Amino acid sequence: MIISITGSEGAGKTTVANMLSEQLGYDNYYIGDLRRKAAATRGMTLDEYNKYGLTNSSTDTEVDDYAKKLGESQDDFVIQGRTMWYFIPHSFKIFLSVAPEEGAERIVNHLKEGAERNETKYKTTKEAMKGLAERNRNDVERYKKHYGIENVHDPKHFDLMIDTTKVSPGDVVNKIIAALPGDDN
Repeated sequence: MIISITGSEGAGKTTVANMLSEQLGYDNYYIGDLRRKAAATRGMTLDEYNKYGLTNSSTDTEVDDYAKKLGESQDDFVIQGRTMWYFIPHSFKIFLSVAPEEGAERIVNHLKEGAERNETKYKTTKEAMKGLAERNRNDVERYKKHYGIENVHDPKHFDLMIDTTKVSPGDVVNKIIAALPGDDN
C-alpha cells in the first residue's frame, strides 16, 4: 500500500509520516525535502524557488516525475508532497489540516529549535502566517498553471482528512492506521 500525505503548513506532516512509516515498516519519501535541496543547489531558499517555479515548471516536474515513477515501480511506502494524491492516484490519500495560527507557531518554534528548512526564517507567528499564506498562493498558482489542478486542497481528492490542531502526532497516526483499507491494520 502507498500512503500519500499532504496538508497545511505546520500540520505535522513530516512528523506523522516519519512515525507512520516507522510503525508500518515502510520507506518514507519527502518531496518537500527534495525541492529544498534543489533550491539550495541553485542558491535559493524554498520561497525563492517557488517564485522561480511560476515561470519554470521544472521546479515541480523534476520531483513530481520522480514521485510518479516511485508510484509505478514500488509499493509499501509513505510519501509526503502537495500533489502526491495527483501523481500517485492509487495511494491512500491523507490531508492533514491545522489552524493557520497554530501551524505558523509550530513552524516558528521548529525554526527556533534550530531546524534547517532552507526557507524564510520566520521570527514571529504573524510573520510566518503571512509568509505561509503567500507560499500557499504560489503553490496553488503553479499547480493550476503546470497541471491544471483547480483546487489542490479539495476534500474530494482525499480518502482521509484530519485536523491536527489539537491532536497529538501519535493520535493522528493511530487514526490513520485505523482508517487504512485492508485486514492488516
